[in-house]
Amino acid sequence: MIDQLTVFLENRKGRLAALCRALGDAGFSMRALTIADTERYGVVRIITKDAGSAQEVLTNQGFRASLTSVLAVEVPDIAGGLAKLLEAFEAFDVNIEYAYCFSSVGGKAIDVLRVNDEASAMQAVASVDYRIVTEEELFV
Repeated sequence: MIDQLTVFLENRKGRLAALCRALGDAGFSMRALTIADTERYGVVRIITKDAGSAQEVLTNQGFRASLTSVLAVEVPDIAGGLAKLLEAFEAFDVNIEYAYCFSSVGGKAIDVLRVNDEASAMQAVASVDYRIVTEEELFV
């Protein structure tokens, strides 16, 4: 499991830039970023090294930031690779609240998933011979 930084932003011009500038000025690089929005606000999800310290930086600058535990799974970057993982989750009765992915090297993708049952999710990942990735591995 890794910590994901979740930030709630007003959906207005310049807020995402201010968030990224605050992290950049504090020395944080982002491995992944995704945004879900509504008319009034956005939910920004970020994978960064030492998410707890990044949260503290953002909170001190007035952002609403929290940490969420998510799974990062190395999935073969082939047709059906993700489907195989999702079918295993279904077999182990794991519900996915949300997911996103980013590319990696060597024919693998990293899929980030928020699940309802971490223990069962880990069993499902093992059942298809996929691998859970640690934070340290993401930032080598």
